[in-house]
Amino acid sequence: MFSKATEYALRATIYIAQNSSEERKVGIQAIAEAIDSPQSFTAKILQLLTRDNKIIRSVPGPHGGFYITEKAKKLPARFILKAMGEEEALEKCVLGLNQCSEKSPCPMHSRYKFIKQQLKELFESKTIQDLADELKK
Repeated sequence: MFSKATEYALRATIYIAQNSSEERKVGIQAIAEAIDSPQSFTAKILQLLTRDNKIIRSVPGPHGGFYITEKAKKLPARFILKAMGEEEALEKCVLGLNQCSEKSPCPMHSRYKFIKQQLKELFESKTIQDLADELKK
């Protein structure tokens, strides 16, 4: 459903939420290893997630790294999709058709519209902190 980059972004954000604070940052190597992603690819993903400090924050230097604020942990998971440019995946046709609608449905439209609504509600209701807490269990 989502690109590999978005899957890594979700996993990286959860890992950072579980293992960092403003006092304790995590390095890119640890993040890449934890999410099983190449370090250069992880760097590109983190660059998107740190844009405008909305989700992840970074501190350069030898004692730097990545962390997430308590405020950002309360953001819905949808914000990660938005940062990765994939929020529209929750809106578009499951078959990728441009003309799919109630008036001109694809063969899967009538059943998928309910699943799509549930996915939207899931990504809006689950916060980054919820995901981090539940994954720890």
